[in-house]
Parts: sequence; C-alpha cells; structure tokens
Amino acid sequence: MTLSGFLVFCGVYAMATFSPGPAVAAIIARTLAVGLRRTAPFILGIVTGDLVWFALVALGLAALAQAFQPLFLAIKYAGVAYLLYLAWKLWTAPATAPSEAPEARGEGWKLYLGGLALTMGNAKVMVFFVSILPLVVDLATLTPLLAVEIGVTMMAILSVAMWTYALAAARARRFIQSPGAMRLVNRGTGAVMAGAAVAVAARG
Repeated sequence: MTLSGFLVFCGVYAMATFSPGPAVAAIIARTLAVGLRRTAPFILGIVTGDLVWFALVALGLAALAQAFQPLFLAIKYAGVAYLLYLAWKLWTAPATAPSEAPEARGEGWKLYLGGLALTMGNAKVMVFFVSILPLVVDLATLTPLLAVEIGVTMMAILSVAMWTYALAAARARRFIQSPGAMRLVNRGTGAVMAGAAVAVAARG
C-alpha cells in the first residue's frame, strides 16, 4: 500500500468514525449519566468490534459472515436489547448528584460486551467494512504486517473519535449540580440510548 493510499484510508475511516451514529449517541448518553471512567469499557468494546470486522474482511471471511446472517442478526439484537436495558436503567436511575452515582459490580465487562455487540450488529459498521473498505484497501495485497499497521491505525482513530465525544459530554456533565437537573439528564440520556437502539434495529 502506498503512502497516499494509506492516507486515503485514514481519511475515509476518520470520516466514518467521527460521523454521528448509534455508538456516538450511546457514548454521549452514557458519559452524561455516569461519567467518563464508567464509559471506558463501552468504548473499548466498540473499538474491539471494529477490529473484529476488519479481521473478518482481511481474512476473506466477509462472505462467510454474510452466510451466517442469522448469527449476526442475533448479535445485532443482543446489542439492541442491551442498549434498551441501559436506557431503562438511566430513565429509572435515582436523581443523585453525578459524583454520588454508585458503580455496579461487574459493570465493566457488561459494558464492554454491550459495546462489542452494538458494533458487530451496527449496519453502518458492516457497510463500511464489507463494501467501502475493499474500495480503499487492496485486500489482495494485504500482508500480515500491513494488516497490523492498519489495525493499530484504526484503534488510534476510533479511540480519538469516541473519546472526543466522551470528553465533550464529560465537560457538559460538570454543570449538572442539582438532583432535578440530574433527573432530566438521566431521562434525556435514557431516551437517547433508546433512540440509538431503535436506529440499530431499524437498519438492515
């Protein structure tokens, strides 16, 4: 892959990751409701999901993945169900100040798997890796070293994109002081999370 081709890939991938979608909506909602630290596992799950999709395409398994469409539909709706669960938890959360929100035991792994399931079932991600990526990267000449380089680059770009949104939401969260404001944030972010779930479910 030439340097110009690599830069084109970086630009296309950056545009895809920075553009708002269900994952961005979920991250903003999660950060507003419970803070930056407790959003990190969710972001890590999203990054892992993109790497899994890239590995499938790089190994020539995209057609196989499409052949097992029921499995990916199951993953998709598992992600939708978890987003709806998070939305319900946010909507019904007690109106406590942001610093008082307790951390649930085992929450990190659940959030990681939720982010992974959301990405694996997200039609926007599927279309990018199955349809757009092969137009930008010549998969026929993809070497193991180049695949690793692209994977590391993807991790960096996607992490920057997701943490940019999360940090912006965290800054906004600092202005939340009263229980009444926290109740509005909980219900508003719960509605956003539910909307993200509906968006994922509605896309083919």
